[in-house]
This record gives sequence, structure tokens and C-alpha cells, in this order.
Amino acid sequence: MALDIDDAETEQLVQTLAERRGVSTDEAIKSAVRDALQRDAEVPSLWERLQPLQDRVAAWPSTGLEADKAFYDSLNGE
Repeated sequence: MALDIDDAETEQLVQTLAERRGVSTDEAIKSAVRDALQRDAEVPSLWERLQPLQDRVAAWPSTGLEADKAFYDSLNGE
């Protein structure tokens, strides 16, 4: 698969990265994409980030109260 980059800014960024690292533009693109994918893989999923909050809420003791359906229905005009 060949990449055809038509954006001047993107070309300049890739060229700058390649020059700084002393590698070809192909290697600069490959390493930049590899680094980005690795960073993305290290970010916890939304489920993993929400799990501690869900665990805290689940640990709350039950109040023993029941929801008043008529009250909640009245809030919606039902």
C-alpha cells in the first residue's frame, strides 16, 4: 500500500521528524505511527476508567426505600 500525502504541512512535519531522527521519511512515518498506536494501547478503556466509580456506587448500602412510581410519573406529566 502506498501513501500519497498531498498536505504540505504533513509533508513538512514528516520531513522534520525524519531529519531530527536521522532516518528516512518512511521510517519516520512508521515509528510515529507505531508510537501513537502504543500510546493508544496504554490508555485504559472507558469501561476500565469507570469501573472504580461503579464499584464505589455499588458499595453504598441500600436505603431500603422503594421508588415512588407515581411521583416519578408525575414529573414527566404522565
